[in-house]
Amino acid sequence: MTKKIVVTGIGASSPIGGTAPESWRALLAGESGVRTLENDWVEEYGLAVGFAGTAKVDPAEVLERPVAKRLDPSSRFALVAALEAWADAGSPEVAPERLGVDWATGIGGLWTLLDAWDTLREKGPRRVMPLTVPMLMPNAPAAAVSMHLEARAFARTVASACASSTESIANAFEHLQLGLADVIIAGGAEAAIHPITLASFNSAQALSKRNDSPETASRPYNIDRDGFVMGEGAGALVLETEEHALARGAKIYAEIAGGGVTADSYHITANDPEGKGASRAVELALAQAGATADEVTHINAHATSTPVGDIAEYTALRNVFGERVTEIPVSATKAATGHLLGGTGALEAIFTVLAVQQRIAPPTINLVSQDPEIPLTVSSEQQSLGDGPQLAISNSFGFGGHNAVLAVRSYE
Repeated sequence: MTKKIVVTGIGASSPIGGTAPESWRALLAGESGVRTLENDWVEEYGLAVGFAGTAKVDPAEVLERPVAKRLDPSSRFALVAALEAWADAGSPEVAPERLGVDWATGIGGLWTLLDAWDTLREKGPRRVMPLTVPMLMPNAPAAAVSMHLEARAFARTVASACASSTESIANAFEHLQLGLADVIIAGGAEAAIHPITLASFNSAQALSKRNDSPETASRPYNIDRDGFVMGEGAGALVLETEEHALARGAKIYAEIAGGGVTADSYHITANDPEGKGASRAVELALAQAGATADEVTHINAHATSTPVGDIAEYTALRNVFGERVTEIPVSATKAATGHLLGGTGALEAIFTVLAVQQRIAPPTINLVSQDPEIPLTVSSEQQSLGDGPQLAISNSFGFGGHNAVLAVRSYE
């Protein structure tokens, strides 16, 4: 028997807000979290791109100092978001053996690794911190969340580039269906705004170069879009079966109705131009939700603002929805937040949950001249989704050909 899986808690640390409610309010207000980097290393290394979506609130300022010191920035983001989501869910009383963590990251503890390398070269091996490996390992955020919340059912980590945290939520859905836990904290985090990533992505011609106007640099669907903008942060959701949530009197935001995960097997960085893998991920999510394409009322698009990627996603959506794709309200929220890599899917899942709950499609900022080859209904203002049941999809696609899609249904 298929169980209804619901969202009972949300938490976020993003470029537009230190919490989930703050991030949502800023998103609806059309604010941008992209700003010029003040770090000395931008000039020191002669970086061509000197801006990014840095966190609105430093998680090290939220956590107790002894805790923050033992965590890589990616784990700090994870813990802040997870603790917020847990408190928002009412800190449910659940046996530790029935509480699980499904977490994700795209890159992992990059800052810890490269800082340790600098220490080794400059000061020698005796000065390298003994906690370097436990801090840099990709599963460190999942471990931090599980230890702080005493989650002993499991603490799993997905690393599938920019699809990572959407896949972690799809996994949580399946783990709850299988009865492996009663409650799961799912999400993802990333802290990779670093000289090496900015230099690498720029060399790959993937980043926007609008140094003169950072806040307008992420511009999905614009005819003059020139690349994505790096972001950082985390998103966390508390998921449980409807039966468990109702039994404890929990508030319910929305239902995670299904998830679809596929692989392109096409190219290490480029999307399949025919969108076959992405289309299949959408179809799998809808099938798991017991829904048809005609029921979808909103799309939170991956929409990174790259010339090729935005068109490839449109092609994938057209494969599924046909001509109706031009009528469904679409939000491209990376225009406001930048691209959080392994954390982006979880943050956008939260935005999608709130969209169907409040029946609002959030605005896509920086939309000035829409590419005629992408004739989607994208609004620069928040748009009402109307009354009645809502069904939305949230898309995430990553390097390596990873595709992950969630189907999110309003809770009636």
